[in-house]
Amino acid sequence: MLTNHLTGANNQAAGNANTVVGQAPASETADMFTKLLVAQIRNQDPLEPSDPSQFVNQLSQLSQTEAMQSLAKLNSASASVLESIQTLALGAQVGSDITVTTNSLRLEDKAIKASITLPAASAANTVTLTGADGVKHDVQLGSRGSGPQTFSIDPVALGLAPGKYDIKVQTSAGALDAIDVIGRLDSVRMSAGGGVVLKVAGIGDVAPSSVTGFNGKSGASLAAANTSTAN
Repeated sequence: MLTNHLTGANNQAAGNANTVVGQAPASETADMFTKLLVAQIRNQDPLEPSDPSQFVNQLSQLSQTEAMQSLAKLNSASASVLESIQTLALGAQVGSDITVTTNSLRLEDKAIKASITLPAASAANTVTLTGADGVKHDVQLGSRGSGPQTFSIDPVALGLAPGKYDIKVQTSAGALDAIDVIGRLDSVRMSAGGGVVLKVAGIGDVAPSSVTGFNGKSGASLAAANTSTAN
């Protein structure tokens, strides 16, 4: 009976130790684990003592858990620092024109510049804008050669109401996946869930990974900046 009782206590202590390692904070895990390990040693069956290698394995598991928790904290801190640096760097570009790869636009009353890259000459090229109402509006680009091709979308001339539009380009060889749009970087902010969000005129909110180029400040932006400095 004594043997069964001690063996049961030994197993229970071992189980509790594993549970604590998985659930307790790193600062508390080591202390609680040590107490449970001492209790496990004290309550082991003296006639059938536990294999010392079990204690070594448990200590090794504790060390690995603490190392993983420390690494996770370090990675989280590093990511936060990198996001802050990225926000500051991008913040310096506010007011500049940037090129963004996108499949949607947010039209107002100003024309938007865009470009596509054709792998080969194409006799027919059509830009299709689809509004929230599902109505499609086609803009014919005509015949184009290979390489980068620029065009503009003027919502006033096309009679398009302000709002969000999906944009696609169909060529003689098929649809294009990448459409680059040039817009002014209006603001840079951190999202509630973490990560940097850019607000680009004519496009809306985009991720930094969508940016393919920084084009500097346009004449209008420079004039506005000079006026603000003068005042």
